[in-house]
This record gives sequence, C-alpha cells and structure tokens, in this order.
Amino acid sequence: MLRTVARASPLRAVVRQAVIDWISNTFDSLQLALYEAVVQPLVFGMGLGNLLEDAFDATGWLLLGLLQIAIILLGIGLLERRWPVEPVTDRAAVRTDVLYTLIHRLGLVRLVMFFSVQPLWDGIAGQLRLAGLPTWQLDAVWPGVTDIAWVSFLLYLVVFDFVNYWLHRAQHQFNWWWALHSLHHSQRQMTMWSDNRVHLLDDVILATAFALLARFIGVEPGQFVAIVVVTQLHESLQHANARISFGRFGERLLISPRFHRLHHSIGIGHESGGRGTLGGHNFGVLLPLWDMLFGTANFENRFDATGVRDQLPEEGGRDYGRGFWRQQWLGMRRLATSFRKPA
Repeated sequence: MLRTVARASPLRAVVRQAVIDWISNTFDSLQLALYEAVVQPLVFGMGLGNLLEDAFDATGWLLLGLLQIAIILLGIGLLERRWPVEPVTDRAAVRTDVLYTLIHRLGLVRLVMFFSVQPLWDGIAGQLRLAGLPTWQLDAVWPGVTDIAWVSFLLYLVVFDFVNYWLHRAQHQFNWWWALHSLHHSQRQMTMWSDNRVHLLDDVILATAFALLARFIGVEPGQFVAIVVVTQLHESLQHANARISFGRFGERLLISPRFHRLHHSIGIGHESGGRGTLGGHNFGVLLPLWDMLFGTANFENRFDATGVRDQLPEEGGRDYGRGFWRQQWLGMRRLATSFRKPA
C-alpha cells in the first residue's frame, strides 16, 4: 500500500506540472499571436519601435484582461441571470460601468504604476546596499517553505488583502478620499460590471500604493499580475447582481456577493455611528477575516438597495453624474469642496 502511494505521488506531480506547462505554453502562444497580429503593427505605425519589448509585456496584460472579461460574461453573467437580486432597469448606468471595466481590465493603470516605480525603487535599493543595509523579501522569511511558488503567492495575496482592507477603510474615513471613492458607491443598479466604477485619480492612488508595496516586499512582476487578476475577478463576483451567500461558515472564509452588497447598502456600507458619519462595514476585499478582527463585519442576511444616502430625493438628491466624463468631473468638484473649511 505504501509503495502504491509512493508511486502515485510522483505521478500526480508529473500530471500537475504537465497541466501547468500546457496552460503556460498556450498563454504564451496566444500572447505572441495577439502581439504579431495587432500590437506590433500598431507600435510600428506610431513610430515607437524602441518600445517593442514593453509592448510585448503589455500584450500579456491585455490578453489577461480579455480572459477576465470572457469569464465575467460567461461565468458571473450566468449567476446574475439565474439568481438576480433585482431586475436591471437602468441599462444606461450599467453600460457606463462596462466602459469602466474595459478601461481598467484592458488598460494598464496598475501595471504602468508597478513598472514606473521600478527605477525609483532600484535606486533606493542600491543606496541601501551601498550603506550596508540588506534589502528584504517576504518570501525569504522561512527558507524552504515561503520560497515555494504557491506558498509565496498565497503569502503575498494575504499581505495585499490586509493592506487593501486598511486602504479601503481610509477611503471611507477621510473626507477628501471619500469625495472620490463615493463615485464607486453611487451605482444604484449594482452588477458584475460595477467593481471598476472608480474615479481615475482614486485608482492611480491605489495603484501607486500597491506598486510600492509590491516592490517593498519583493513581489516579482509575474506574481504581481497574478495577484491583481485573482483579486479583480473575485471583486467582479462580489459586485454581481446575484442573490448568493456562501453559508454560515463559508461567509467567514471568503467574501460573498451578499456580504459585499451590505457594504454598498444605503446607510450601512458607508456610515457608522451617527447618521451620515463616514465609516461603514464589510471593507474586506478577499477575506472577511480583517472585518471580523477589527469589528467592522456585518453578516446580516439581507439584500438592500445600494447607493449613497445623499442621492436620495429626501436627502438632497445629489448628482453623481450619468456618463463617464461627467462622473469624473463631479468627482474632482467634490474633492475640491472637501478641502473647504465649514462655515
């Protein structure tokens, strides 16, 4: 029996590695085909032949974005049709969210910020080494364990999620940041496309923070892209117009659409203490653990209307804009107003 298990374990390892190699080779082939057919001619046409290597790397990110959109349409879309929370009546608002998704998933905001800080970070690391100070990598804290690829990936994912939780709380805590982030909460018709309904300045701030974090703890470019893709896909699921809960125990292991919808609920997701006081509940991105540890979790089994309180007619009916550019402009106006001292 022991000999059988011993023979089976290497076989499973060989099969697993073969599957990984097939996925990797298939992705590489698709990236090359997309690059040669579309991206390379465009780069040459714009007279940017000196950026061919960067363009090839960007093609990989573009391909991952296309794959994400396919999963959203075919996978999460099926869940929305099967178990909708509410009928979709404002198609125009949803179409605007689709535009946001295309910009974010096919764009290069986070990737550009990640690679743009590389020269700065390399310079800082070089100065530290000259001063006799060692650079630090998170996956080196437990040699032989954390340097295993999947272990280090999970470790980085947990660290990113922990930082994401606190940044998300900050978005709800500071008036100037809430002036930008409130755009994300202003969607009254929340769907799988709503995750990327974010002010561009807000997105640049977060992208810069995570790029610096990745450099600080030693995340490799491939791992960084994988972390972003996993996080984004799960966030698309969280925002889905789907009456889905992971159950009593599952809800405490991974954030569900029901758990996150409470974060968008009027009067719950963006208010704490007194009426209209900034704060809220359910700030986690992947793990509800942080909300449980720091007292911001709300596990009530309810599916409320979403939005911001000041959008309601009886609360002033604040306009957050309908189209993309209008929403961006109004966000900048709210930001400017947030710095004014009250009379």
